[in-house]
Amino acid sequence: MARVLNKLNDRAVKSAAGPGRLADGGGLHLVIDASGARRWLFRYRLRSREREAGFGGYPAVGLADARRRRDEARALLAAGGDPIEAKRKAEAEARPSVTFGDFADELVPTLAAGFRNEKRAAQWTSTLKAYAASLRSKPIAEVSTDDVLDVLKPIWSTKSETASRVRGRIERILDAAKAKGLRSGENPARWRGHLDQRLPRRKKLQRGHHRALPYPDVPAFLVALRTRTGVAARALEFPILTAARTSEVTELPWSEVDLEGKVWTVPAERMKREQQEIPARSFSLRSCQTARSAVIPRRTQRPQRRG
Repeated sequence: MARVLNKLNDRAVKSAAGPGRLADGGGLHLVIDASGARRWLFRYRLRSREREAGFGGYPAVGLADARRRRDEARALLAAGGDPIEAKRKAEAEARPSVTFGDFADELVPTLAAGFRNEKRAAQWTSTLKAYAASLRSKPIAEVSTDDVLDVLKPIWSTKSETASRVRGRIERILDAAKAKGLRSGENPARWRGHLDQRLPRRKKLQRGHHRALPYPDVPAFLVALRTRTGVAARALEFPILTAARTSEVTELPWSEVDLEGKVWTVPAERMKREQQEIPARSFSLRSCQTARSAVIPRRTQRPQRRG
């Protein structure tokens, strides 16, 4: 039996009491809220899923206009389309074009509020500008899988860790754009079930670790190291004795070291965790004093890095 269309008339639409809904046929319904407000709803099934598309409120959208939209939606469904996705796409096209670069520049400062330190925000900005430059001028709604692959392929095998971070940052930016209504559909930078089918699994270590010095040999190595003069030898001795990272030592300002209190306070913005106080044992303190007197005997600024 064929479904009956156009069951309602203007009088029934105007006088209908709610709450409830009235069916006009073909998936079109007039929904009446408890407040008396009326709106049009189109119900349909796509790939075994029930979906609902809003057609606007009554009387701004009249009965004839709602039926026209229903007929257009049914024709789109018959052609294999999705009315909701088509509406989102049309709305996105109607908005002023926002480029990937403009959106990223706006988003990163917002994300930075959740970062542990300013260094990470700077890394986000620098990696995106260095490796995703080809995306910056592209409308964010148009960034495709091929665009993302054009960014990743040149560095995927040679700079594996960097490439992975760039991919993750692109993915997060595109997710944020979708949440803001600037994109629709799947994220082209998604790894699982998408890019993992187009790119080889990355190697976690490309250069490998430097061979570790056997622990029993450390005392003899330090004795030999102390026979060497120069700041480089002291700079190497210092992290060995304090277990500090290389950058925490090479970028160390002398104001962080309390020579009298024999403690080095590393602020959180120079670490991957909270502020830490490192007690300076006599040998590491001597290394620090030697390096300070050799590099800047009468100043408190840290030495400038070269290269």
